[in-house]
Amino acid sequence: MKRNQFARGRRPRAIALASAPLIAASLLSGCGSQGGPPTLTWYILPDNGGSVARAEQCAEASNGAYQVRIESLPSTATAQREQMVRRLAAGDSSIDLVSMDVVFTAEFANANFLRPYTPEETGRLTAGMLPAPIETGMWEDKLYGAPYKSNAQLLWYRKSAAAAAGVDPASPTFTWDEMLKAAVSQKKKIAVQAQRYEGYTVLINALVLSGGGALLEDVEAGRNAKPSLATPPGEKAAEIVGNLGRSPAAPTDMSNASEEQARANFQSEQGMFMVNWPYVLAAARSAADEGTLAQEVVDDIGWARYPRVSPDRPSAPPLGGANLGVGAYTKYPDQAVALVECINAEPKATQYMLDESEPSP
Repeated sequence: MKRNQFARGRRPRAIALASAPLIAASLLSGCGSQGGPPTLTWYILPDNGGSVARAEQCAEASNGAYQVRIESLPSTATAQREQMVRRLAAGDSSIDLVSMDVVFTAEFANANFLRPYTPEETGRLTAGMLPAPIETGMWEDKLYGAPYKSNAQLLWYRKSAAAAAGVDPASPTFTWDEMLKAAVSQKKKIAVQAQRYEGYTVLINALVLSGGGALLEDVEAGRNAKPSLATPPGEKAAEIVGNLGRSPAAPTDMSNASEEQARANFQSEQGMFMVNWPYVLAAARSAADEGTLAQEVVDDIGWARYPRVSPDRPSAPPLGGANLGVGAYTKYPDQAVALVECINAEPKATQYMLDESEPSP
């Protein structure tokens, strides 16, 4: 769930786009000489340099216990999963640490791709964190993914258009139906992620859950779990998507829109509403700083809780983020765990949140 896996909006630091060997050599002191400290390879989700900075800090703070090499995963969740499954299924021992989307932690743990954290490690790695991010890293009562960053989708809106329509998107009972009516009245667009990938699943799941339903019955049954979309919440979710898709408020590229396409539409003259991840505000501000987006557009952006399906039931905003897992085949499990503890320690976690606009769990 994403949100967390794009170099979103801000110009990435040059080092974040460099090759892994260059990063290792120039930033993290490179591969140690034979017989020296181990070099841990950390597969990261693309960001704007925050992960590289934390790796550098931890390598220096280890006092020679380990060095760190960075490998950047692809920009989409689907491609990230494919690469990691292929490598881990082959027993790749070069994967010491991996940043993974929260939706993949249980799958990787069930496949024995990850080393579980001990109870003592779990206590240290989750101290002071919110329950929901911790739950994303658990499988069969063991922690396999230490929460690294956590976020939830928001409703973004253009203040001027909302005022012209006479609606308050920040109202606790604001619904998808009200949003569609307001957008149509102003001849504006509602941006969503409807490309057939993870983002569309996130949208449908959020709508069904917000309506009081679930995508699956008995999720504990694994592959034997049954779809449960033929229910009133499932039908209402389909109605919302269908009504939007057939309306003039649907962007022309709605069926192909990912997070970034949705953001571009929202920032255009036709934009009015959007559901998307928290990164979009920092991305807009950075674009304004770079001169590629008018400052008045940034000043016109408002945000609120994810819209409701029905006015009498609170919405269920999608929970996204990333977890840190230790590869099951690493030759250096103790050092990898030490790196995870360093990465998530204060004040580095807070600084990452500020640098990347990705909330800390």
